[in-house]
Amino acid sequence: QVQLVEVGGGLVQPGGSLRLSCATSGFIFSTYVMRWYRQAPGKERELVATIATDGGGTAYAASVRDRFTISRDNAKNTVYLQMNSLKPEDTAVYYCNAWRIYDTRVYWGQGTQVTVSS
Repeated sequence: QVQLVEVGGGLVQPGGSLRLSCATSGFIFSTYVMRWYRQAPGKERELVATIATDGGGTAYAASVRDRFTISRDNAKNTVYLQMNSLKPEDTAVYYCNAWRIYDTRVYWGQGTQVTVSS
């Protein structure tokens, strides 16, 4: 059974930091590109960060570049999102996504709420 479980969300003040984790099981983690998406109320889901299967390449949305860092530990089947200098506009539900390029198979986590507010 495939599982992606995000933890680490919560309420944080502007300028603060949070670290999200996504623990996975049920598939060969090291063969999947991992991504973090977010969806704010009334908005479409947007891609925030991507990391290659071996962690050697990363990409970020312009809105989070230089503030967020995606990383992965293939030994622990876990992907992370370190979020610094958080802004109110970062408030959203954050979702972990696993994507196998060669057959486009995709798995999603259930999401974790991040709220940035004073």
